[in-house]
Amino acid sequence: MPFPLGRPLGEPDDKTFQHRVLGAALALLARDAGPVVLEDFPEDAPSMRDQPGWQPQVVVPEFVTPAATDVHVWTSRLETELASVLPHWSAATHRFGRTTVGLSRLAPNDWAAFAVRFLDGSIPDSPVGGLSPAVAMRYVADDIKALYMEAVQAIGPQPSSGQINRWFWNQTLAAELLRALRSAALASEHTGFKTAGSRFLVPAPFVMKA
Repeated sequence: MPFPLGRPLGEPDDKTFQHRVLGAALALLARDAGPVVLEDFPEDAPSMRDQPGWQPQVVVPEFVTPAATDVHVWTSRLETELASVLPHWSAATHRFGRTTVGLSRLAPNDWAAFAVRFLDGSIPDSPVGGLSPAVAMRYVADDIKALYMEAVQAIGPQPSSGQINRWFWNQTLAAELLRALRSAALASEHTGFKTAGSRFLVPAPFVMKA
């Protein structure tokens, strides 16, 4: 099983596991075979292993996905859901002492109103200097994913990356927004929106809700 993207040695702060990975890599230098040595590491990264019995502590409101043209409904429901997630994200930031949220340079309360304006094919002005509208939209999407996925780790044993992904992509309105934005991008004639929205918002395994 490959390690998660960006974690070639395993989990942050897990020195014991990282040392095993480094030791296995350095041991390859003693091999006589070559010039190329390819070998799988025999252990999955800890974040790839499901936590038995894990249940998300973040409770999001039940929802019905609005029609793509119902911009005001999307905005209202997303703001309500985000309000239920933000306290958990604040707790996660305190727990780990860091966050990856902030790429868009917009406050979370501004995300929904900006992102939903792309759903009907419109291309709004960028609210961030130096960023095109399409790039700003992509960065908002990245911030949404980061905030939710950090929030669900705020309390208790750490879930696997698979458990986090399944919760986000199958149980949140935010994930439905990203799918809707992807669909709008695929149908768009705006090159920047089509490129950013169709390629970078939704990972291939989650294009369809499970």
